[in-house]
Amino acid sequence: MSTSIGVTKDAVYITFEAADQPDVLALIAELDVYQHTLYPPASVYALDLVSVQQEQLLLAVARDAQGVALGCGALLLTASYGELKRMYVSPGQRGRGIATSILVTLENAAKKSDCRQLMLETGTLQPQAQSLYAQAGYSVCAAFGGYPEDAYSVFMQKRLDEAA
Repeated sequence: MSTSIGVTKDAVYITFEAADQPDVLALIAELDVYQHTLYPPASVYALDLVSVQQEQLLLAVARDAQGVALGCGALLLTASYGELKRMYVSPGQRGRGIATSILVTLENAAKKSDCRQLMLETGTLQPQAQSLYAQAGYSVCAAFGGYPEDAYSVFMQKRLDEAA
């Protein structure tokens, strides 16, 4: 599955890909470094995408026309809901609509998988991420799944069957 968005004079393509590619792993490593500059280790809830069963995981990767990985986001499908994980756009690529396009791509994939509710955990020190999700219709909710209540966490949800 591939989605193409034109964000400036350069096209950006979003496709579902395997997580074990070197450039995707490098992007995730960037995200991990960033997270650890903001939060104590116990408050970073990173998911090792490579260890997840492929039928449970959809990884959307945004690439430019030259194939350079610019951003990514994952959808982890559970029996009860889908969880958004590992949403990240390289700092030099932000402000181009890439994160929104990845989010829409993941939401559409969730709908096709008959997933009707999306959940996520983001950090209190990431107002841009919180704003992205709020603008997309996500609302703050209680901790879910195996997450503890955490002073650094913001939990959000969106019902897909109620979305316009």
